[in-house]
Amino acid sequence: MSPLDHKLLRDLWRMKGQAMAIGMVIAVGVGMLVMMTGLVTSLNETRAAYYERYRLADVFAPVTRAPDRLAGRLAAIDGVRSVEARVIGGALIDLDGIDLPVQAQAVSLPDLRNPRLNGVFLTDGRMIDRDRTDEILLLQSFAMAHGLRPGDRIQATMNGARRGFRIVGLAQSPEFLYTTAPGELIPDDARFGVIWMSRSALAAAYDMEGAFNEALLSLTRGANPAAVQEAVDRILIPYGGTGAYPLADQTSNRFVSEEISGLEAAAAGVPPVFLAVAAFLLYIVINRMVQSEREEIGLMKAFGYTNTEVGGHYFKLVMAIAIGGALAGCLMGIAGGRALIHIYIAYFKFPFLVFQLDPASFVTGVSVSILSASVGGMLVLRSVFALTPATAMRAPAPADYSRTGKMGRALNVWLDQPSRMVVRRITRQPGRMAGAMIGIACGMALCVSMITIYAGFDRTIDLTFNVIDRSDVMVSFNQDVSETAIFNLRRMEGVTLVEPVRHVPAILRNGRNSHRGVVTGLAPDARLNRALDNDLAEIPLQKTGIALSTALADILKIRPGDMLTVDVRTGRQPVLQIPVTAVAQSLLGAPAYMDLAALNRVLREPNRVSGAYLSIDQVHASAIYTKLQDMPTVAGVGLKSQAEVAFQTLMNTGAGAIRYVMGAIAFVITFGIVYNAARIAYAERSRDLASLRVIGFTRAETAFVLLGELAIVTLVALPLGGVLGYYLSFSIAAGFSSELYQIPAIFDPASYGFAAMVVIGAAVGSGWLVKRDIDRAELVSALKTRE
Repeated sequence: MSPLDHKLLRDLWRMKGQAMAIGMVIAVGVGMLVMMTGLVTSLNETRAAYYERYRLADVFAPVTRAPDRLAGRLAAIDGVRSVEARVIGGALIDLDGIDLPVQAQAVSLPDLRNPRLNGVFLTDGRMIDRDRTDEILLLQSFAMAHGLRPGDRIQATMNGARRGFRIVGLAQSPEFLYTTAPGELIPDDARFGVIWMSRSALAAAYDMEGAFNEALLSLTRGANPAAVQEAVDRILIPYGGTGAYPLADQTSNRFVSEEISGLEAAAAGVPPVFLAVAAFLLYIVINRMVQSEREEIGLMKAFGYTNTEVGGHYFKLVMAIAIGGALAGCLMGIAGGRALIHIYIAYFKFPFLVFQLDPASFVTGVSVSILSASVGGMLVLRSVFALTPATAMRAPAPADYSRTGKMGRALNVWLDQPSRMVVRRITRQPGRMAGAMIGIACGMALCVSMITIYAGFDRTIDLTFNVIDRSDVMVSFNQDVSETAIFNLRRMEGVTLVEPVRHVPAILRNGRNSHRGVVTGLAPDARLNRALDNDLAEIPLQKTGIALSTALADILKIRPGDMLTVDVRTGRQPVLQIPVTAVAQSLLGAPAYMDLAALNRVLREPNRVSGAYLSIDQVHASAIYTKLQDMPTVAGVGLKSQAEVAFQTLMNTGAGAIRYVMGAIAFVITFGIVYNAARIAYAERSRDLASLRVIGFTRAETAFVLLGELAIVTLVALPLGGVLGYYLSFSIAAGFSSELYQIPAIFDPASYGFAAMVVIGAAVGSGWLVKRDIDRAELVSALKTRE
């Protein structure tokens, strides 16, 4: 081993604390990259395998009622591989101990064969006997939420008639990875179930003998989905077809894709931040190390080592730290991915796991770590090449304090000697102090952004369920009904306020941008569910316009004053041109609002509603729920309190749970940055501090000279870090936001105060560790010149 390599090992051991801290920053960045890309790859592979194994359809075509013979015409469409015609319908399940009936979707299974498309995975029990009309399969997650098992019996209302059923098996399906009640966005296993039963039994229940109300299609390789959908619509529109749509727009798949996209955005945006901070820290450490080893560099060059050999020595030091951190990050990423993937599998209700890491993430992580470290190292090595032996071996010129003038005299009057030394150090080397300040500010920014995201999640819940939606109960009808149903609700004892609402499915288009959603008609002067602007002021809905949520306006790239094309997918299915009059603040979903009367007028369907928001007296709640259950027009009843709990659970699992991991990492990184700043300062001044001890300074005074510098730099870095964190929080909030919910980046003084306390706590902890080393230092060894 060459002498320079021996020196390299000694240097690494001497600065092991700093090297580990910097390596930890690199490891976190690489670990997050490996972990997140592994999660994305695993989820995508598992989803693709699940869809393929259980033959999830490529196109879904709902229709009011179509004869079975049309299935042959659909199968003859160019590009269609297979067709499954089935019957679906809404149901209400009555469960003991629960006042409200629980909404469910009933789905038919073929009588004489397994489904060609949208198969089911049996998790417990057996398949239904097609000759037994009372046998059903139940969605496993719903059954587990209510403690139901094969052999149990339940009561369900289908098409206005109450029937008894026996559960013979529990099942899962790729069609129901994400289950929500019709008209709702928030999944809740306890509030929505799926029932599978024989085609003949379900057709009899919904008067669909010899007919179907939904067609499933799979496509051949290379088929044109848009052309197939147009052909399907031409066949089904005369029978009440509401428009075929692709798998990408299927509710479950769309929201699963949104969650995975959130992970992809985090994987692309967060690790580079940590790696950039690591490169900056490496630059500071190596730069200061070179400055403190001027004499050693001069001696090495005087003994005949070339610039390349000396530069290579310090470059090896950089690479040792970078590669070590990158390899540790790969291991951390593997461990973290394997730990979190099981949470995601359970969250998305996959029946099996296809765990697969992305090899590209390892290559990318290690390569980026080496590249970022190399850039920082090369900037330092330029000064190594520029040093001649004679210059390097000569001590640097002392600082000139003759120009301090009045400030210097003021310092002598008001400050003691240790304090003057702290101030002189800061003013003498402003570049180094600025570097340390920026590093600590980066840590502050990470803390501020993550704590702000925590506040943003809370803000989303508060605005959605306490400001925008102020109702107690949401009632949905099984079809659009007259306003007589609203009058019946108002007559119920205990109902204090009723507001009608209508949800109209539509495809909203602006040029090439489109979105499949609903237009919501709200009552004039709505009080229970309102459209609000960014200042939380109520938006008056105009008689001739439409108000879009911020998320929907961004999707469609449209502004107030532009014309929006609304392709209605119900009733006469008109295509409307409606001006956008306002953009509303909405943090849940991507709604579009219109005045209810105006919506009914453009649809030429006056006095129609599809649901109602209710404010009730809780004393009469049970009686109200019972009456709602007995109303034949009611398809479902939802409690806002239950929806709020479900939404909180949703945001604390899945992609939303990553914010806790990122927050913990941000706090660790902040400590590492502050600790590095303290260790670097101590490494530079260990000889000076030992000299102070020798000439009579106490341990406390000696530590004050060093830690006072750290305190000032930290306090100055706090406001800069707050500003950086404010802007960083916008990009992180955008990464967490999806079509399901939007996370605002808000200015919350409490968040900034807490982040400042984290940084100050890291500074206090780092100062204590460094002071311990100062107290333990051997003065004789510290004063010796290193060889």
